[in-house]
Amino acid sequence: MDLKLLGSILLIVGTSIGAGMLALPIATAQLGFLGSLGLLLLAWFVMVCGAFLILEVNLWLPQESNIISMAKVTIGPFGQLLAWVTYLLLLYSLLSAYIAGGSDLLHNLFLTRHVDLPAWCSAVAFTILFGFVVYLGIRAVDYTNRGLMFVKLSAFLILLLLLLPFISTEKLIVENFHKVPFVTAMTVTITSFGFSTIIPSLRVYFASNVKKLKTAIIIGSIVPLLCYAAWDAAIIGIIPLDGVNSLSAILTSGNSSSRLVNTLNSMTGTTSINFFVKLFTSICIITSFLGVALCLVDFLADGLQVEKKGMNTMMISLLAFLPPLIIVLFSPHIFIAGLKYAGIYCVILLIFLPAWMAWRGRYHRKIAVGFKVFGGKTLLSILILFSLIMCISPFFWS
Repeated sequence: MDLKLLGSILLIVGTSIGAGMLALPIATAQLGFLGSLGLLLLAWFVMVCGAFLILEVNLWLPQESNIISMAKVTIGPFGQLLAWVTYLLLLYSLLSAYIAGGSDLLHNLFLTRHVDLPAWCSAVAFTILFGFVVYLGIRAVDYTNRGLMFVKLSAFLILLLLLLPFISTEKLIVENFHKVPFVTAMTVTITSFGFSTIIPSLRVYFASNVKKLKTAIIIGSIVPLLCYAAWDAAIIGIIPLDGVNSLSAILTSGNSSSRLVNTLNSMTGTTSINFFVKLFTSICIITSFLGVALCLVDFLADGLQVEKKGMNTMMISLLAFLPPLIIVLFSPHIFIAGLKYAGIYCVILLIFLPAWMAWRGRYHRKIAVGFKVFGGKTLLSILILFSLIMCISPFFWS
């Protein structure tokens, strides 16, 4: 068994199946199960296309190249600036959401032990603990993620089996399209497949082995798709759309992650479900935090042209973790909002920009060599149009 390939698949799965999984049924519940499933398939397709385009463009350049270098070579200074701004906004938004969600669950965990840990203390503790793993590098993140993913997927399968008797088919077909928060639903769903930022790091890890990289992307994206579909069915089939303890109430709650856990526990009233829900949701946020934080550290090293050694690593780590931690300290209830904003940046950075870079590199710069994504100009045009629609949609839908 190729443990490095398995580890890389799990990194993609871990980066995807995280805090976004908690937000998915909350944000898409008004569509009903079939509507949320359709949204999942659409988001999966466009994000996988974007991932392969990032791989294609990245392979044109030397190893250690990241989005900044790719945009500069293919588009020029404007592309480089766009990449800088959207990448920082995306990853800082995601880390803010994950720190907020992680500290919320950590705070809730201490409350069950009758310890009222201050919110700021929970946020700082979560960031320092798991930020240190990222500081140690991709190997430490890989090994930590493997262990967490084994526990997470095991807990997920057990949890689904335990929740199965509580799922109501009547709740699955209930839908209120007129109440759908369109932008939130679409952007949160897209963000749930936002693993593409880790591809340049995986290319270095695999020494540009295209076959293994393609395998990791395909398998690593299909596993989250199946898990999301099953998770949506479980949550939408158990928790009602409207009412005091409902998905609508959770969406507008300031503590969405812990509120979802507590509502699910109250609906089932089973000790074993309570344990596995808390275990699964906690690890979801941790694995996403590790994957995204690793991407941000590598991105900053590439953008600042700094080698990750000694004090340089410490400086880059502080640049990666301090801004989102400060945001959470001043706005601790930013979980859903952070994922919503991240979705818009995700569209620009992981769909629009890869399509534009591929177009420029293939048809203008003429630097395309080796691996090439299917679809030609048609696929690139569709992705660019989809991105533009998603970027202007907040002005027309809420």
